[in-house]
Amino acid sequence: MQARTILASSVLIAASAMTAQADTSNARIALSNNYAGNSWRQAMLESWNKETAQAVADGIVAEAPAFTTAENQATEQAAQIQNMILEGYDAIVINAASPTALNGAIREACDAGIVVVTFDGIATEPCAWRIEVDFHELGRMQLEFMAGQLPEGGNLLEIRGLAGTSVDDNIHAGILDGVAEYPQFTIVGSVHGDWAGDVSQREVAGILPSLPEIAGIVTQGGDGYGAAQAFAAAGRDMPLIFMGNRQDELLWWKEQDEAGGYVTQSASIAPGVATAGFWIAQQILDGAEPPKDLIVPMLVVTQDTLDEALANTPEGSVANTEYSQQDAIDVINAATGG
Repeated sequence: MQARTILASSVLIAASAMTAQADTSNARIALSNNYAGNSWRQAMLESWNKETAQAVADGIVAEAPAFTTAENQATEQAAQIQNMILEGYDAIVINAASPTALNGAIREACDAGIVVVTFDGIATEPCAWRIEVDFHELGRMQLEFMAGQLPEGGNLLEIRGLAGTSVDDNIHAGILDGVAEYPQFTIVGSVHGDWAGDVSQREVAGILPSLPEIAGIVTQGGDGYGAAQAFAAAGRDMPLIFMGNRQDELLWWKEQDEAGGYVTQSASIAPGVATAGFWIAQQILDGAEPPKDLIVPMLVVTQDTLDEALANTPEGSVANTEYSQQDAIDVINAATGG
């Protein structure tokens, strides 16, 4: 379950790798975040603040504030980034509202000598670094799991995330490829749940009267419990719902399993990936030269690990892990063949 365990078991660090080459104690690294309206984003900000506060206390960097826009608008986030350029930050870590709409502001930052690292919602500007899990695989694997549980197939409802983000686009593309791979399934309805349980519940409730019998629900994270509540309120048979690591989803899953058997799976990028972004930025300022695209492990909860995940996830939050400086070094070394 823990990212550092996964990394430590899979990466051998070369003896000569990643020794400090520069002093980052005066460095200022800012987080630009476009949205904080769900438990994943709240856990992300908590992870950032926890990890960076210790880094400041240890004298590794001078400061690492987090800034979130009032609205999920790319234009507002671009203006926020431009303000950070004027304020002279050494690095900006970005969860981007759009894969392309921030490219101009990011290019300005790079031209000003600022290190830019994007994560989760990544940007395509070539000068920036990108940290993500394989979101396409997160979509495709849901169909693979559904096929194992429902070999005869059936109708699917798709709950998408925030429209216009790279995460939403990539997971959706993976789901479509999964349907092509397992043609016994048909997507008969789709809504945007914005990765939030209350939005998902409202949107699913709105589309349910027009839907035929639903065998399964493919999701993006934060939407499983809301979907279950909508089906229960409508008196519909409960479908197989792929979950997204939120505490309410894991608790509902456990309760349904104890009540009569309910087998599913859950997966998401850990909110603590923000801390990977921070440490990658710090390492680049320290002289590291990683490739522009970096992959971190997906956090998967299975029937066998459900109890452990639920026990370690606070109420109202999401299954999580923070990344340490050493984890970032391991990711860089893995990407560079160290």
